Amino acid sequence: MAWSGPERREQVGETYSLAAMVKAQDLTFEAVRRIAAAIRPGVTEGRGHEIAGEVLADLGMDRLWHKNVIRFGAGTLETFHGEFQPDYVLQDHDIFYVDLGAVFGGHEGDAGDTFVVGDDAEMAACADAARTLWREVAAKWRDDKLTGKALYSFALARAKALGWRLNWQVKGHRVSDFPHAIYNAGPLGALDTAPVPGLWILEIQIRHPTRDFGAFYEDLLIGEGAT
Repeated sequence: MAWSGPERREQVGETYSLAAMVKAQDLTFEAVRRIAAAIRPGVTEGRGHEIAGEVLADLGMDRLWHKNVIRFGAGTLETFHGEFQPDYVLQDHDIFYVDLGAVFGGHEGDAGDTFVVGDDAEMAACADAARTLWREVAAKWRDDKLTGKALYSFALARAKALGWRLNWQVKGHRVSDFPHAIYNAGPLGALDTAPVPGLWILEIQIRHPTRDFGAFYEDLLIGEGAT
């Protein structure tokens, strides 16, 4: 059957299961945490990418579905498509984020989080704010069944209220059993319906209003008690 419109945007393959999506997401977040634990001041961004490959291999991923994205310092202002700075050395008081897209059990995990070394209070606040904002937007999705468009309008207003600047170009996307790309779903922030559980990644990227760093957090939108 040929699918189009909203139906195709949320179509999945025959092997898809929500439980498998959650497991893939859990494993991808485990990789994020292990990579972050291995990154310390003095490590280069290029070495961070090597660590990411090593950790994912150790966890037994099937394959990558998107490149590993590790960004240090001012690089945290860059999006997925921005330039890397492989020779940048993480400083004693610094910030970095890890964004992974890995396939486990034939399903796509996509996880991202921001980490701080040292004691820069504004960097720590920025990383915390990205997670807080993600939770607030996800709660609006669960409680109010907002459309994808409305979720990002809410995120924009909340980021401003919290004292941060939302990157309006980063608006989430589909995942599913591999490969989700065949469904041409477009960004979550363009979705004119309420996203269904287990198929959409909510991405939040913010920046400090005056300093050259930012924070990123992403996770899968799932309902309460999903297994």
